[in-house]
Amino acid sequence: MHKRTIKDRIHWIGAVDWNRRLFDSLIPLPDGTTYNAYLIEGSEKTALLDTVDPPLAEPWLARIAAEPKIDYIVSHHAEQDHSGAIGQVLERFPQAKVITSPKAKAMLMDLLHLPEAAIVTVTDGETLSLGDKTLQFIHTPWVHWPETMVTYVPEDQILFSCDFFGSHIASSDLYVNDTCRVYEAAKRYFAEIMMPFRGTIEKNIAKLKPYDIRIIAPSHGQIYDRPEWIMEAYAEWVSAQPRNLVVLPYISMHGSTQQMVDHLIDALADRDVRVEAYDLVVTDIGKLAISLVDAGTIVVGTPTVLAGPHPVAAYGTFLANALRPKARFLSIIGSYGWGGKTVETLAGMIPNLKVEVLDPVLCKGQPTVQAFEALDRLADAIAAKHKENGFA
Repeated sequence: MHKRTIKDRIHWIGAVDWNRRLFDSLIPLPDGTTYNAYLIEGSEKTALLDTVDPPLAEPWLARIAAEPKIDYIVSHHAEQDHSGAIGQVLERFPQAKVITSPKAKAMLMDLLHLPEAAIVTVTDGETLSLGDKTLQFIHTPWVHWPETMVTYVPEDQILFSCDFFGSHIASSDLYVNDTCRVYEAAKRYFAEIMMPFRGTIEKNIAKLKPYDIRIIAPSHGQIYDRPEWIMEAYAEWVSAQPRNLVVLPYISMHGSTQQMVDHLIDALADRDVRVEAYDLVVTDIGKLAISLVDAGTIVVGTPTVLAGPHPVAAYGTFLANALRPKARFLSIIGSYGWGGKTVETLAGMIPNLKVEVLDPVLCKGQPTVQAFEALDRLADAIAAKHKENGFA
């Protein structure tokens, strides 16, 4: 896409990746993504904010090369989808200096082999004058890497937020015009890469409060010209209080665990507890991650395979442990043929989750009346715990 104007002499100059369907060889991208770079032309100096992912660098560099000058390249984040083309930009503009945080300097040298002499580090809150426009750099560590920072332009009240407030959507729209669609994409994005760092993200949200922010320009997705709603959404997502929601990832081999899952869903619904269930054979893990943002309780459903949990159920549990949702309770349901250590194995896989483990329900073979009664008692316990804790 061509350079597009956001404000006077401030331009989007990124790339749209319509066809990408997987990020980091892990994260599904059902809607593609964008790599947002920005060009700010001051009366004296010009700054390029970030670059694009290397696979889209060639056509993008042709546009960058047409610029009369670039004095500074601001690297908010060392990950290659943001920084991967910095070396090629320096080849075209060898006098340019790479502006980044102190922690990012070594990372850029390691990941991209950038020359140390080209890199200038900035402290938290430091400013850089482009003449009639100012760049103020705000360190935002662990959003979502330790070296990240954002840039605020006070003259235009724009926050260039890097991964903060981003979403993976490929679109020709410069600005958000479908709030519902972007809300889900932004929540998916938060769940997949931000949720493990809720505490530091909450601190960084507070750090941005003194700034008059009228526009948020993230590194992925569309620009927010009404940024209040996404900032409010983030404040909710990082809050400590879960919702009255059970997230139930499961897998069933011969139907026994499926019967137990179906019974528990009905039992919870009868007790006014909302459930979101995910068959891990067909589930988009991004959808599961979105649900984990709000979960009060996680219940893992699994048959026993070779004396332990089904490997796919183990993967789902590992994912939940890595994402560190704010759920307070966890249980396990499933079936077995002759025995095993399913509960012990799964319980040992969740050291990052600060949860109370509720009595699991495991049955031998097809579930019996006694097993269904135990599931009803589990539903009673979950409903009571949610009520006691004020989950709404």
